[in-house]
Amino acid sequence: MRILIVEDDLLSRKFLEGVLGGFGELAHAENGLLALEAVRAAHDEGKPFDLICLDIMMPEMDGQQALEEIRRLEREMEVHPKQEVKVIMTTALNDPKSVVRAYYKGGATAYLHKPIDKDAMVDTMRRLGLIA
Repeated sequence: MRILIVEDDLLSRKFLEGVLGGFGELAHAENGLLALEAVRAAHDEGKPFDLICLDIMMPEMDGQQALEEIRRLEREMEVHPKQEVKVIMTTALNDPKSVVRAYYKGGATAYLHKPIDKDAMVDTMRRLGLIA
């Protein structure tokens, strides 16, 4: 499994790397713009990501904008909806509007609040069919 961690906070990124490292090949980006570049490059290589963990609050381009752009890019590349990358949004915000925007406008697959619980992450990956 190919996993992209999009997180500007070093400690949060290292935590996610520790949780997800045993499940596949990891890459990381520190903001939404770099995430888009990574997604585009992965598709160009024929090795798209299976999972993206995407923080909402980041510089340059936030996670909400990045998610909308990732989904737009997938449509341009004619990725079938069932083949779209699974995106788990992560945030310290406890804002229902962010959840609604992530799911219904952005196309997020799941949503986890920080601090991320390792068991919750693994359960979410299992529920999404990424792991058995």
